Amino acid sequence: MKKSRLEWWKILTIILLYYTVIGGFLLPVPRLPILNESIRLFYFHFPMWCAMLLLFIISVVSSVKYLRTGNIAADDYAAESAKVGLFFGILGLATGSLWAKATWGTYWTSDPKLNNTAIALMIYLAYFVLRGSVQDEVQRGRLSSVYNIFAFAILIPLIFILPRMQDSLHPGNGGNPGFRLFDTSHDLKLVLYTAVLAFCLLGWWLTTLLLHIKTYNRLRDEIQ
Repeated sequence: MKKSRLEWWKILTIILLYYTVIGGFLLPVPRLPILNESIRLFYFHFPMWCAMLLLFIISVVSSVKYLRTGNIAADDYAAESAKVGLFFGILGLATGSLWAKATWGTYWTSDPKLNNTAIALMIYLAYFVLRGSVQDEVQRGRLSSVYNIFAFAILIPLIFILPRMQDSLHPGNGGNPGFRLFDTSHDLKLVLYTAVLAFCLLGWWLTTLLLHIKTYNRLRDEIQ
C-alpha cells in the first residue's frame, strides 16, 4: 500500500504524456501565417527546455549540497539529473531545428539563441568528460561539483540574457516578440501546460531510474 501511494506520480506522468501526444497532434491549433501546422512542435520543444532547466537546477543544488556535506548520494543526484537534463536539451535543440526548417527554411542559422544553446550543451557535455577522467570518487565529486556550478552560472546568461541583447529570429529575443496567441488560445495553453508538467515529471522519473541503476552497480562492485 505504501509503495502504491508513492508511485501515483508515475501513473500521472503516463496520463499527462498520453494527453500531450494526443492533444499535440489532434487538437486544433491557431492558423498562423508561416507557422501553420508546425506550431505543434512547440508542444514538445518548449516543455523539453523546461524539463532541462528543472533538472539542471536539481543538479547544481545537489552539487552545492555535496560540497557542503560530502554525501556521495548528492553527487549521484547531481550527475544523473544533469545527464537527463542534457538529454532533454539535445531533444529540445533537435525539435527546434525541425521547427526552424519549417518556418525559416533551414535547419540551422547563425542565430544567437541557437548558437548559445549549442555552446551551453557542450559545456554540460564537458562535465561528463571531466567526471569520466577522474578515477578517485571523492576528487571526482569535488571537481565536478565546482564545474557544475560554473556550468549553470554560464547557462543562464548564454540562453536567457545574451540572446535578448542581439538581433534574433527566435521569438521573444532580440526585439522579435513572443507568441501573443497564448492570451487567447485555450486549447493551446491547456496542451502546453500539460506537456510542461508531463516532461518535467518524465525527467525526474528517468533520473530516479538512473539513480537506482547506479546504486545497484555500486553495491554489486562492493560485494565483488
